[in-house]
Amino acid sequence: MSARAEARAAVEAIFQAALRAVEPEWLVRAVLSRSGDGIIVGPQRITVPGRVVVLAVGKAALPMARGAEEALGDRIAGGLAVTKRGFLSGQALPRRVAVLEGAHPVPDSSSVAAGERLLALAESLGPDDLALVLISGGGSALVEAPRAGVTLPQIAAATELLLRHGADITTLNAVRRRLSRLKAGGLARAASPARVVNLIVSDVLGSPLPLIASGPSVDPGVLDPAVLAAVRAPTVWRELPPAVQQALSVVELEERSGNVVLSEVLADAASTARAAVAAARELGYQPALLSTRFEGEAREFGGFWAQLALGVARGEFVLPRPACLVGTGEMTVTVRGAGRGGRNTEMALAAALAIAGHVGVTIASLATDGDDGSSDAAGGVVSGESVARAVAAGLDPREMLQANDSARFLAACGGLIVTGATGTNVNDLYLALIE
Repeated sequence: MSARAEARAAVEAIFQAALRAVEPEWLVRAVLSRSGDGIIVGPQRITVPGRVVVLAVGKAALPMARGAEEALGDRIAGGLAVTKRGFLSGQALPRRVAVLEGAHPVPDSSSVAAGERLLALAESLGPDDLALVLISGGGSALVEAPRAGVTLPQIAAATELLLRHGADITTLNAVRRRLSRLKAGGLARAASPARVVNLIVSDVLGSPLPLIASGPSVDPGVLDPAVLAAVRAPTVWRELPPAVQQALSVVELEERSGNVVLSEVLADAASTARAAVAAARELGYQPALLSTRFEGEAREFGGFWAQLALGVARGEFVLPRPACLVGTGEMTVTVRGAGRGGRNTEMALAAALAIAGHVGVTIASLATDGDDGSSDAAGGVVSGESVARAVAAGLDPREMLQANDSARFLAACGGLIVTGATGTNVNDLYLALIE
C-alpha cells in the first residue's frame, strides 16, 4: 500500500471511530431505562402516571427514537420522529413512533406539515404524561410552524439569503427562532402541562441549548443583540422580506418553555474529538487536540490548518512524528460561484492548494452527518499530490475554489470521502496527518 493510501486508510479509520463514539441509538439507550411506574434518565428517576410520548426531531431522529424504544419498550405510547428527506434509506424504522420527512437546509411544505403535526401531538398531552423530546442537528429546517404574519416562502427566502452570505448556525437559528411558533420553547409550551425531558445530540459549538435545532423545547434564554445585529448588515437586511424585517425588529420578552424537568446533552463535537484522539493514538500517531470550537470561513481555515500541519512537518512545533492534529468545529461558505461542494470540501480544496508539492502531509475535513452541502459526500482528504492530480485532469484548482466547485476538484483527485447518511450530527472533524 502506498503512503498516500495508508494515510487515507488512517483518516477513514479515525473518522469511523469518532462516529461510533457519537452513535445516537447507543447514546439514548445508555441513558434511559424503565423503573416501575417511571423512567430513569441518567441518575434521575421520574414518575410518569400517564403516557410517555416520543417527539424526535433532527438528522439523528430515527436512531434516537429506536434507542428510546429499546430502552423503554411498551412504556412508549407513541410519538413522531421527523428526519431529513432521503435519510430513511437503509435505516430501520422505529416500531411505536411514526416517521415523517422534512426539508433541509431550507424548510418547505413538508417541514410545515411535520411541524404542525408535532405541535398537535404535544398539545394532546395531559398533566400525567411525559414528552420525551429527542433533539439533534437539522431540526430548525425539518420542522416549521410560521408565526402569525410570516409565511413559509418568507422563511425560506430568509434562510437561503443567510446561507448564501455565509451566516453561521448561531445567527441562522437566532433568526429562525423569531419567525416560528415551534422554536424558542414553543414545542414545550404546546406540551404543557405535561412534563418534558430533552435528550440532545448537539451540532452547535459549545452546545447552547436554545440554539440546537433552535431550541424547540428548552428555555429560550435571551438572544445576544450582537447576533441579530449581524443580520442588519446592509447587504443582508435590504434583501430580507419586509415581514421578516418586522419580526426581527420587535423587542419582545420570550416566554418560558413550559414544564421542562431535564435537558441532557448526550454528545457534541468534543465527544468526536476525544474519540479521534484515542483512535489516532491506537494507530501509532502522536495526537494533538487543538480545539473543539473552530469556526470561520472554510477556505481561510483550510489555509490555516495546512500551515499548522506544515509547521509540524518542518519541526517548528515540538510534536513527535508521525503526528495527528485533531480539531472539530463548523465553517461557513460565502457563495461566490455556481460550483458543487460544501464547507468541508471547500476547506479541503483550500488546504490542498497550501500543501501542494509537500510530501508526507495529509489533511481531511469531514462532516459527521455524512452530508456536506451539495457535495454528496462527507467531505474530503487531500495530500501534497492532490493539486497535481487535478491539474493533470485538465482542471484549475484555484479557479475551482473561486467558483465553490470543491467537490468536483476532490472527485478528480480521488479525495472525496462518501459515507452516506451516518445517523448522527455533531459538527465537523478536522485531521492533519504528518508522517
